[in-house]
Amino acid sequence: MKTRILLIVEIGLLGLLAVVGCDQLLTEAPLAEESFEGPIDGLSLEQQGIFARGDEAFGTVFTFETGLGPVFNQPSCERCHVGDGRGHPTTNLKRFGRNLGGGIFDPLFEYGGPQLQDKSLPGYPAETIPAHANAISERGGPLVTGLGLIEAIPDAVILGYADQLDADGDGISGRPNFVSAPLFLGLEDGPYNGRYLGRFGRKAGAINLLQQTANAYHQDMGITSDFIPEENVNPLAGGAGGDPVADPEIPAATVNDVVFYLETLRPPLRRNSDNPNVLRGESLFGTIKCASCHVPSMRTGDHPIAALNNKDVQLYSDMLLHDMGPDLADNFIEGEATGTEWRTTPLWGVGIVETVLGGIPFYLHDGRSSDLREVIGFHKGEADSARTRFEQLPLSDQETLIAFLKSL
Repeated sequence: MKTRILLIVEIGLLGLLAVVGCDQLLTEAPLAEESFEGPIDGLSLEQQGIFARGDEAFGTVFTFETGLGPVFNQPSCERCHVGDGRGHPTTNLKRFGRNLGGGIFDPLFEYGGPQLQDKSLPGYPAETIPAHANAISERGGPLVTGLGLIEAIPDAVILGYADQLDADGDGISGRPNFVSAPLFLGLEDGPYNGRYLGRFGRKAGAINLLQQTANAYHQDMGITSDFIPEENVNPLAGGAGGDPVADPEIPAATVNDVVFYLETLRPPLRRNSDNPNVLRGESLFGTIKCASCHVPSMRTGDHPIAALNNKDVQLYSDMLLHDMGPDLADNFIEGEATGTEWRTTPLWGVGIVETVLGGIPFYLHDGRSSDLREVIGFHKGEADSARTRFEQLPLSDQETLIAFLKSL
């Protein structure tokens, strides 16, 4: 009887295929230019193997039995960076502290700051934001593609775009965020009064991908490593909480595999770059001075990974801090970044963010908007003049410029 039923089902499927065709029933892999996934060109076979290990580790979902917690935000790297793209607003994390004015900031360590871990082991309390915190910064996971190219850009190239005193009088005074290196990086005193150029994170608070990755394991997932072996706990809980896995929960090798994976993820690919409308939008982008902060291209320096060595990087960012005005302000100080400053977000991939977000794009650092015209409207402060010029364009030119953005 079972064999007969299976035979009938198979015949029915064959008939359906004959009517509608395979292409309408079988799911096809997305085109490379519509996806964030995949290694950068030029990796050796050995490097491809490391990339594959890092890819697997990036997708690993931790449980309480494998070390998750005791406090955490998400159980895996991929949960905040689905398909290597940006995170859905439901996975946003929050950082908090108390801005005391005059550049003085209290990260409220005694309350679990500066990052809120809003989930926890069963029976162990998650953190809450104290009532006296007046700086709450909500942030979504950014794209993780092309990060190795960003890391390989020499400091001097980025610093060449800094104009802290607005010497050219254009109203744009991008400046670097110089930050202290955490001990686990094992670095000597940095070249900038003992500090280093920050380039990763929404406010450029991380120096390199090792710092970013080890911190994400520890802060976002509650996973200890050889780099940060102590559990992250809720200081108000009166105890460590703990889990059944001995610390450190993952070895340095796993963290290094993920770092290599992030270093060698290819950057997003352009679409329709030779379309006349897109080309005109690109010209308008420069004319109204958007490119003053969203610098179209930089170049990497010498690098031991051949695929990253002396390559053009079309990221559309100057990697500097800019005062973006009150609409985007979070009052949160990070390193030298003030409560109104943000690192210029690279625009590559902005045209396909919706491919990993259920068809709806979420833009800005917290995913508050799905409309690029509205996103531009939020740009105040140093971007005020560029925003005004955009709003003064004829509607057809505005749409042309947005068509260019969607080609990135």
